[in-house]
Amino acid sequence: MRLNKQVSNNNFYVFLWHAVFLALANNFMDIDTVIPAMILDAGGNSFQLGLLTAVMISSGQVSQLFFAPYLSNQLFKKKFLLFGINLRVFSLLALALLFVSAEALNGGTVILLIFILIAIFAVSGGFANINYMDILGKSIIQNQRKHFFSLKQIIASIGVLISAYFARKILQTYGFPKNYTLLFASAGILLSIASLGFWRIQEVKTEGLKISHLKNYLSKVATEIKKNNRLKYYLLVLNTQGVVLVLLPFLILFAKNKMDVTNAAVGNYLLLKVIGSVIAGGTLYIFAKKLKYRYLLYLTSIAAIVTSLLVLNLQPHYLFPWIFLLAGLIFAFYRMTIGGVLLEVTNSQNRALYTGITGAGNILPGLYPIFSGWIVGKFSFTAFFTITILILSLSLYFINKLNCQH
Repeated sequence: MRLNKQVSNNNFYVFLWHAVFLALANNFMDIDTVIPAMILDAGGNSFQLGLLTAVMISSGQVSQLFFAPYLSNQLFKKKFLLFGINLRVFSLLALALLFVSAEALNGGTVILLIFILIAIFAVSGGFANINYMDILGKSIIQNQRKHFFSLKQIIASIGVLISAYFARKILQTYGFPKNYTLLFASAGILLSIASLGFWRIQEVKTEGLKISHLKNYLSKVATEIKKNNRLKYYLLVLNTQGVVLVLLPFLILFAKNKMDVTNAAVGNYLLLKVIGSVIAGGTLYIFAKKLKYRYLLYLTSIAAIVTSLLVLNLQPHYLFPWIFLLAGLIFAFYRMTIGGVLLEVTNSQNRALYTGITGAGNILPGLYPIFSGWIVGKFSFTAFFTITILILSLSLYFINKLNCQH
């Protein structure tokens, strides 16, 4: 099948279907607020929070390095995409069942099972993401992509607002562990509905890279990084600006330690984060033709630096919850921009390969949560936010070198 306007439009709406129901699911399994609060409520400490954050961020991405050689050889990837998503659904429903019986288990067992199921969730997400990015890149024509990412964000944000209300209500109404049973069961059901749209994808056939074995794959990885400066600087941006992914989990830890906040307050933080995401999506949709990815990357790093500085000066303070509004803006801009830049530096032949490279090359954001948990426990939150600011400042140099064109 050839890519034309009709095929592109069909796939455009298929991906939007997935985005809407994924948005509805996301707040029930929010990795920035719900999951950090969950591990702390289950008896976890700052180091375990850092370790779990690392699992969420890095295990899926590192696994992409091993999946990419096999998937790069596949002409069609829809069935692999569906397999990865369905495995994620399984892990969410298993988490819901875990909390049904959590009171009968000891705290150590619950935390261990949380780690195992979150690892399955993250690895299956990495597997699905290679297929998602490859199909998306070859199924929607280039001049529709930025509009897709912005429209996806703003339409999905409506769903996010709806689900944020219900997730907040669950956190306010029910205590541990019933609240997490309801949250993860809702997330699993909604994610399974989101996957239904992918059955209607009209997948375009393209010739992938032929990779015969792991040594051949690693050789291609080294060659691509050496000859493609944009890929190299993209990896450096990921490894510096990517530390923004650690901010929100540690903001939750900060709030629980410094202000002794309740789960009702966490629900309010979640809602403010979502409102920030809606504002970001609307801004990018309206100004899609004028806003280049380079400016959005700069904006993300600068806003994250400002957020870190504000946290250190608003503890405790009645304005502190509004930091989560700014954090929502940062996360939305990062996720919309970093995916768009990946499509810009790849083509239909090497996209699966590059997705695997960038996933595995996302080293610092994967290790940083563990390091951060140790820093907070051994020293202070001030040390954590200071180091974060220094890393984000370095990202500004790499963004300039990346030189995004669109």
